[in-house]
Amino acid sequence: MPRSRPPKGFDYISPTLEALEAELRSQVSSSHEGLRKTEAMWPVMQINNQRTRYVYDMYKVHKKISREVYDFCIREKIIDAALISKWKKQGYENLCSTYVINPSNYKFGSVSICRVPRSERREKGEIQDPNTGCTGCCSGDVKGGNVFGNRYGQRLAGIQIGREERRKRKEEEQRAREEEEKAAEEAKGGGDGDSETDDSDSESDDDFGPAPVKKPVGSVFGNKEEEKEALKLTEGAEDEEDEEEGPSKKKAKAS
Repeated sequence: MPRSRPPKGFDYISPTLEALEAELRSQVSSSHEGLRKTEAMWPVMQINNQRTRYVYDMYKVHKKISREVYDFCIREKIIDAALISKWKKQGYENLCSTYVINPSNYKFGSVSICRVPRSERREKGEIQDPNTGCTGCCSGDVKGGNVFGNRYGQRLAGIQIGREERRKRKEEEQRAREEEEKAAEEAKGGGDGDSETDDSDSESDDDFGPAPVKKPVGSVFGNKEEEKEALKLTEGAEDEEDEEEGPSKKKAKAS
């Protein structure tokens, strides 16, 4: 977490970052009995990816944070700048970790099996990189946008924005119902204004609308429905970005 004073707007993403930091500490301190040495490190690799993707999506895809906040996260090493630089290259958009593309980490100077396209693998079943737990991060092979097949592969930015939109819709619906009820009461009263009860009620309703809905404090991870919704929101935002950047980028993605 940041060592220096964060810029304005950082508080929008700080609750999720703090939750991921707490999750990481919990996983590191938990028992690793029965796990391989590399398997015990999966949460570290996966949460690093998820935290980086969260901030990157908030800035690049959904445009919810400023460049200043984004640069601050890089400067404070909250997110993985090297991983982001790879995501910007064609074919590496879903890369799980820079570890899996470093030939010095694998025999014969190769890369991880999770980087081999599904159509070119000898093993046609499910695979999993022994160092990161990735089930395949080659472009076009990612199932539901989740490279790990667990909650650490969820697109948390989309989940957060989806929840915010649902809360906003509920507030609007509640406000509309209260306005309808108020209009019905006024029509029923006929505008006589001679009832002491009506006067006292109007005085007690001077807050002009529903009380603010407090943001619930819960898990930053989503259920299956929220994960699907987050993927749609993310893909929709990415499509809009492609439209703005012109046909050249769309052609590059399709190739």
